[in-house]
Amino acid sequence: MLRIGEDPEREGLKKTPERVESLYRSLTIGYHADVDKIINSALFHEECDDMVVLKDIEMYSLCEHHLLPFFGKCHVAYIPKGKIIGLSKVPRIVDVFSHRLQVQERLTGQIADCREKALQPEGVAVVIEAVHLCMAMRGVRKQEVFTTTSAMRGAFKKDPKTRSEFLSFIHSNNRT
Repeated sequence: MLRIGEDPEREGLKKTPERVESLYRSLTIGYHADVDKIINSALFHEECDDMVVLKDIEMYSLCEHHLLPFFGKCHVAYIPKGKIIGLSKVPRIVDVFSHRLQVQERLTGQIADCREKALQPEGVAVVIEAVHLCMAMRGVRKQEVFTTTSAMRGAFKKDPKTRSEFLSFIHSNNRT
């Protein structure tokens, strides 16, 4: 704190190092989560082959380059092939990977790869739309820039109609 011109003995700063340590432990809890345990407790055999989409999953992560947050929405879809997963596990998987030091590109792929490995579905799609505070608060200082990344596997990558159907679901305002 001395390097930035602050007095580390000032009342408001005395416990800041402990608070920051606690904060980063909380924000990086994904390193200690067992994603296989989360998934395996909620896999079910089901002869369903229709697209399942969960959209607007809140997502918060930390940029590994600057340790500043990036946050936004994650949209996940899959087409089952004999196995489905409990719906609440999808946001939990997003949380596991987002609560690590990340870049958005890797995060998107990790979520898709995890789903693909666990379910072996016809296809998996993940889209993340996020604002990066490392761009908003420093550097170029642009607050309204959204970064969008996608990871398409299987049918979503091979079939343009399937991909278009997914994208139309996540960009619609329809909640019914």
